[in-house]
This record gives sequence, C-alpha cells and structure tokens, in this order.
Amino acid sequence: MESISVSLLLLSAVVVSGTLTRLSPIPVPQPIVQIALGAAIASVADLGVTLDPDLFFLLFLPPLLFLDGWRIPKEGLLRDKGVILELALGLVVFTVLGVGLLVHLLIPSMPLAVAFALAAVVSPTDPIAVSAIAARVPIPHRLMHILEGESLLNDASGLVCMRFAVAAALTGTFSLVDAVGTFFWVAIGGIAIGVALTWLVMQAQRFLTRRLGEETGSQILISLLIPFAAYLVAEHLHCSGILAAVAAGVTMSFGERSGRASATTRVRRTAVWDTVQFSMNGIIFVLLGEQLPQIAASAIHIVRETGHYDPLWLIVYVVAINLALAVLRFVWVWISLRFTLYRAARSGIEFKRPSWRLVAATSLAGARGAITLAGVLTLPLTMGDGSPFPGRDLAIFLAAGVIIVSLVAASIGLPFLLKNLEIPPEPSSQREEDEARIRGAEAAIRAIEAMQHDMGEGRADADIYADAGARLMDFYRQRIDGRSKTGDDAELARRIDEIERRLRLAGVQAERAEFFRLAKGRKLSEDLMKKLVRETDLAEARFSVT
Repeated sequence: MESISVSLLLLSAVVVSGTLTRLSPIPVPQPIVQIALGAAIASVADLGVTLDPDLFFLLFLPPLLFLDGWRIPKEGLLRDKGVILELALGLVVFTVLGVGLLVHLLIPSMPLAVAFALAAVVSPTDPIAVSAIAARVPIPHRLMHILEGESLLNDASGLVCMRFAVAAALTGTFSLVDAVGTFFWVAIGGIAIGVALTWLVMQAQRFLTRRLGEETGSQILISLLIPFAAYLVAEHLHCSGILAAVAAGVTMSFGERSGRASATTRVRRTAVWDTVQFSMNGIIFVLLGEQLPQIAASAIHIVRETGHYDPLWLIVYVVAINLALAVLRFVWVWISLRFTLYRAARSGIEFKRPSWRLVAATSLAGARGAITLAGVLTLPLTMGDGSPFPGRDLAIFLAAGVIIVSLVAASIGLPFLLKNLEIPPEPSSQREEDEARIRGAEAAIRAIEAMQHDMGEGRADADIYADAGARLMDFYRQRIDGRSKTGDDAELARRIDEIERRLRLAGVQAERAEFFRLAKGRKLSEDLMKKLVRETDLAEARFSVT
C-alpha cells in the first residue's frame, strides 16, 4: 500500500511540475522544476524510497530508448549520418577518456573505473530537454535532427561503456582487446535480438488481425511490452538490452510504414506513449530531487575523506566537469564539421563554412537529462564482497549537478546563439508534400468513383449517389489544383489553405461548445454528446496540424 501511495505522490508531482513550468514568467527547464519538487517532498516527508539499480534500469530505460528509436526521423538520420556517428560514437569515447581522467585527477579516492563509469553516464545528451528550453527560439529542423540522431545512438553507446566500466570496477580487471570484442558481440547480438523479436511480434499481430480483427487495447499493450521483452531477452542471452530496445523501436517505425494499424489504434497509441514518456521522464527527476538531500550528505562525507573539508568543493567538481564536457564537445564538434566540409569538398558539393555560433549552439545543446540520471542511479549498491560500491553517492551527486548546470546553461545561452542562426539548409520537403497530397487526392477520387458506381448501380435513386460523389470529388480536385501551382500562385493557394484551416478550426470549436451546452441543458444525451465531441476532437486535431 505504501509503494502505491509513493507512486501516486510522484505522479502528482510530475503533473504539478507541468503547471508550474507553464506559469513561470521566465523559461525554466521542466526537469529543474521536477528536481525542486522532489527536494521539497523530501524536506517534509521521508518516503523511504530505496532504488534497486537493476529494477530501475529495467523499468525506465527500455521504454524511453524504444520510443527514441521509434520516433526519430529516419530521413534526417540517414542524410547526416556522418556527423551523427562522429558525435554519437567518437565523442562518447573522447568524453569517457577525457572526463574520466579529469574526475580521477580531481578526486583521487574515486577509482579510475568508477570515474570512467561517471564519464560514460554523463556523455548521452537529451534533445527533449533542449527542445523544451528553446521553445521560444525554436531550434532549426536540421540541427534538431542531428541532435536527435546523436541522442538516439549515444544513449546506447554511453550506457554500454558505463556497463564495461562498472564491470571493471567490480572485478578489478580490464582488457581492451576483450572489451572491444565483447562490445561488438553484445552490440550485434542486442541489435539482432531487438530487430528479430519486434519483427516476429509484428508478423504475429498481422496474422491475428487478418483473421480475428483488430483490438485497439491489445495493439497498444503489445507496443508497451515489446521494449521490455527485447531488453529482457537480450540481457538473458548476455547481449546489450539497451541496444535491443533501441533496435526494437527503429524496427517498429519501419514496420508502421505499412499502415496496417487502424486510425483509432494509431491515435490512441500515440496518446498513451506521450503519457508514458512524460510520466517516466518526470518521475526520474522527481526521484532525483527526493534522493538529493541524502545523496548530498553522503557526497559531503566522501569529499571530506579526500582531505577537502569544505563542501563547496562539490560545486567545484560539478563546474569543472561541466567545463570539461563543454570544451571537449566544442572541440569535437569543430573537428567534426571540418571533416564534413572536407568530405563535401572532395565530393564536389558546395558547402558554406559554418559560423562559430553554429559550433557553439551544437555544443551547448548537449544538455544532459533523463538517460544520464537513469544510468547513474543504476550503479551497483555493493561490490562483490558486500562492501559499499566506492563513490556511488558522489557519482550520483556529480551527475545530478551536471544535469542541472547543463540545463541552466542551455536555457540561458541557446536563445542567444539560436537567434537568426544560419545553418546549411535542409532540403525542402514542400514539393514532396505537394506531390504526395496530389497522389493521395487522385487515389481518393478513383476510390470514390468506384464506390459511387457500385453503390448506385441498378438503383432508381442513382443520381443521389452521383451528387454525393461529385461533392467529395470537387474537394479533392480543389486540393489537386492548389498543390499543382508554382511560384506566386502556389503561395497564394497555401495562404487560402491556411485561412480555410483557421476557419474550419473556429467552426469545429464552436460545434463542440454547442454540443456541451446542449448536453448541459439536457437537450442531448450523454452518449450522443460523447460521440459528437469525439468527432470534433479528431477534426480539431487534424486542422490544428500546420
């Protein structure tokens, strides 16, 4: 009963954090608000939460990584794959070596393997936090795609490196040759398991759907179970459950392109996964805030054992690690962009030299978030002989400090750096969108003509079917005409579409308000009101997409 009460309290704190973030007159990152709420809860109540590392890892990481892989834009990922791989793989190794050595130098009492584990866990970036910070000065699409692609891959690479460092700390031995070989084995195995399991589940789903029909609730529940299944199977076979979850998400996204799921399933599943993402990200930060006083006290004790009696040294450590992360990232981004320019020149592609602001923005956008926190909280509680894991609380405190400082720095610096920032243009998708809408409208006209013919054939009132079909086909022909125009005519057509969209939106909102008024006055039954409101909600969702 107590665990249920704690869970409900944490979820309530996540809800409150969203409200406080929106009410704030200045753009405060929501994770910082959630950490503050957790600390406030800890100051008035002892929840007695003990975080089991393995359980925490299993509960939070598979669904979050799965969703990253599911929703990442694949076209942007493939187009900028060179830059993304350089940031997601090369930068992680660069960060682990550089920050790990710095931490061990600053805190000699922290074993080198633990320092490398801390460096590995602070290497993954969090584009969700960055996009929330930059909401008032939106990040250019291409830069955001690069950050999302980097985050998808460096989550996996950073956490896998952390696992190797923890294993070295527990065993006291480390072999580079064995580590590289094991890395490739667990990586390839994890990816293969994630792809194979998801593909088999999707094939089974399609087989059963064709024969028994589609049940929306079951489809959504299966999507929630897939990341956990992929993770558990991979870990059972001594492969990377992290990469299995990511690969499962990517496979799911490619499988979804078949469009076999019903519209109702897709709409409801998206809503469920949005809720899961919001809840899990929020609970992780609230838990950090709740644990922070205890972690800080333990970290202060560890610092005093190193000979630094002033707790302010903790702040020095956090600032030093953040500066090291920023410098290493700036250097790597600068080198990566120079390699991109070199490759473009060798290929004969004209590529404008990026400004220093682009390098700085890409570097500053490497804020840390939920994955870093979830990873560091999974450090073992004890060594193999039962003794406490060395420097665990200090590592958690330093990781939390890195998250907070990186979020604050990004919230202050990104709006300035992103304002009027010019980056290499992303290929325009307008022509592609217009062509797709034209092809879709043509397919709709053909289907309406065929259905109209079948429904009206041999009937005395065939004219009614012809009139209804003509009205619908006029709508699609207008779309074809508007999307077929070019130049000023195309711009005018898009303006007309935007005006029509806003008018339709106003009409739908007025419809819904009237339905509620009629139901309140008992002139409309509740069942019918729910049906009509559902229709207007879906219509509003459609017309709200710009």
